[in-house]
Amino acid sequence: MSRIASKTAALTVLTLACVGSATAQTPPAKKIYCWDEGGRRVCGDALPASAANSARVEYSARTGLATGEVGRALTASERAEAVAAAKLAEQRALEAKAQERRDLAMVESYRTENDLRQAYGERTGLLDESITSSKLGISNLRLSLISLLHQAGDKELAGTPVPATLTASIRDQHAELLHQQQVLISQQADRASLESEMQDTLRRYRESRAQMDAANADGTAPAPTPATPPAATPPAPAAAAKPATR
Repeated sequence: MSRIASKTAALTVLTLACVGSATAQTPPAKKIYCWDEGGRRVCGDALPASAANSARVEYSARTGLATGEVGRALTASERAEAVAAAKLAEQRALEAKAQERRDLAMVESYRTENDLRQAYGERTGLLDESITSSKLGISNLRLSLISLLHQAGDKELAGTPVPATLTASIRDQHAELLHQQQVLISQQADRASLESEMQDTLRRYRESRAQMDAANADGTAPAPTPATPPAATPPAPAAAAKPATR
């Protein structure tokens, strides 16, 4: 009985060894590689070192079907661009999340759209007052400069020299007029930018309000966020125009 058991055990070990040996000796599936080289298609069962970084398609040597595709290796500059693009995408995603939190805080800070409009109204009112003041100053400067030019013209028509003080006043008034005109242009640009900002903020407010209302209806509203209303320091009013020197 023991002799039979020994023979059975030996036969089992021999069988497992043969199976393991056959498995270990099974060669990997053979592949055919195809790549472009010098403007022509090249295929082979081995990939030369010169084609290691080339784009290629791999086929099964047994079935002839494509089993994979490998893109060409990126150059150093392309790798750098890919890294920069990934960082930019990550930064934009973070900015989008931060904007989403600010919009949520805005919705929680202003119960209605009119409340938000009133907050912007204070800033737009200050800018509108500055623009009105600048226009009035420019008008006064222009009238003063015209008066000075008339005085200088009368002197020349009378054949008398134009006083140096009058010439200096004309030059100063003209320089101040040009300066105030540039200030007005800047103020009007700020006003247009603020209007654009307000419209964009109102759009985001409506979208966030709709999302919050929908979340409240579904019972999935997020936890309240500390209020952080949009704030910005309005531009300082333009400096008053210098009084005319006659």
